[in-house]
Amino acid sequence: MNPFEIITSALEAIKINKLRSTLTALGVIIGVAAIILLISISAGLQNYISAEFEKLGTNSLFIIPGKLEGSFGGGPPRSVNKLTFRIVDRLEREKNPAIVDVSPFIEIAVTARFRNESKVTTMAGAKETYFEEAQVKTNKGRLFTASENKTARRVTVIGPTLAKDLYKGANPIDKDISISGKNFRVIGILEARGNVGGVDADNYLYVPLNSARKLTGADQVNSVVVRTASTEVIPQAKEHIQKILDRSLSEDDYTILSQEQLLSTILQILGVLTAALGGIAAISLIVGGVGISNIMLVSVTERTREIGLRKAVGARPRDILTQFLAEAVILSVSGGAIGVLVGYLGSLAISNFIQTAVPFWAVALGLGFSSAVGIVFGVAPAIRAARLQPIEALRSE
Repeated sequence: MNPFEIITSALEAIKINKLRSTLTALGVIIGVAAIILLISISAGLQNYISAEFEKLGTNSLFIIPGKLEGSFGGGPPRSVNKLTFRIVDRLEREKNPAIVDVSPFIEIAVTARFRNESKVTTMAGAKETYFEEAQVKTNKGRLFTASENKTARRVTVIGPTLAKDLYKGANPIDKDISISGKNFRVIGILEARGNVGGVDADNYLYVPLNSARKLTGADQVNSVVVRTASTEVIPQAKEHIQKILDRSLSEDDYTILSQEQLLSTILQILGVLTAALGGIAAISLIVGGVGISNIMLVSVTERTREIGLRKAVGARPRDILTQFLAEAVILSVSGGAIGVLVGYLGSLAISNFIQTAVPFWAVALGLGFSSAVGIVFGVAPAIRAARLQPIEALRSE
């Protein structure tokens, strides 16, 4: 049999039992669609994070509490947070010419209220320099100033989601907002940034760093961004920072990372999580493959007389094996193609809420994986069909 005849014969056999074939391919469709969706979400998140780090420039160092560990180059910080404002103030006072700015950052969950409306949000305390370094801009109003940070003024810049949910279409500028029971004046609304990995980046509010310290009584910082004079002086700046930190902290109490190192660590963590979730999603592909194998075995039993007739008129075992294997592969690849389409459409729908991206290699992976499932799980039924003896097959009925 030539390839065209094999494919035509396989398609005819599949068409005879359309419902059964559709249900058989359903496991493959679900598995491939799940893999495409997971990869699209992960790729979108990686693109967003990479873009955000690019905004900070390559001449930045990041100090985080604890020691990053892990076999793949990253992991959650180990040990208690000992990075205090006293230590950060020392970095500011003793910075050398290689260091341009030291910007500590704190984050804490708070309840924001306006009249009868309330919402749990994240309050970020930062210096005024943060907005320029991170290229954060306002859509309305303005950002807080160095003077407002120095005097710990109760002013805030809020995200568009928070503005919409609390003020219900009214203009929040120059109106009060209660943050953990204290009134702050809204001076600006940030530009929309979208949803990042399931977290609404527009449901944030920013207050001057000293205002946040006064409100929360916090003594520890979540992170510190150190901006250097240029990329070339990063090693010099890092060495100077280490000398200052080592006076009060051990090497297990902090980690200093360049932009490339921090980005690489985050992307590696995301890669491991994506692989783990993708492996879970691939289980449905295996289940789909088992379904294909079962249906093909049933098909062999039902078509025993057909197989006997084919062999009686000269069909070789290789021809029978190829025909049944082709049916399994067509079912699997068709399911994979539909799964890719479903996953892509699902990614487009999700992109209205979070950033997604479907790379070409994800499509190739989905189709390749589905093809492999069809071959692997179609071999046993095909071999069984090929081994049937013509006389025994004709006697079966």
